[in-house]
Amino acid sequence: MEELSFRKADANDSEFVFAVKEAAFREYIEQVWGWDDSYQQERHNTEFASHDPHIIIQFRGIDVGFLVTSNTPDTLKVNQIFILPEYQGKGIGSACLTRIIDNASLEQKSVILQVLKVNTRAIALYQRLGFTIVGEDSIYFQMEKR
Repeated sequence: MEELSFRKADANDSEFVFAVKEAAFREYIEQVWGWDDSYQQERHNTEFASHDPHIIIQFRGIDVGFLVTSNTPDTLKVNQIFILPEYQGKGIGSACLTRIIDNASLEQKSVILQVLKVNTRAIALYQRLGFTIVGEDSIYFQMEKR
């Protein structure tokens, strides 16, 4: 997807990242734990400051989402990937994940992630891209693409 580009987030992107997460993920958090604005904002502030770098996803020059990954010697972990709802269903998430999978493949790593069980749309996307469920708990599926 030629219209897709990435840039590292900086401190000015914190509000955007929180807004994307809320827009794309709030319904699932509400289903599992309930949404508490102050808790979510506090958690975001902590994660944004200390997490692996956030990467802003741009489509045709417009910021449309973000992702966070981390590496181990054997795996590339997708910690977070969120796309604004109005840009979902356009192939952006698939294109991002395909790039991640291709990069991991070059390094002979598998890609791992976890997804809320209630997020059936994301599960279907991951399965279309070749991820399989390799574990679960009461809330999440752990998935892997070798």
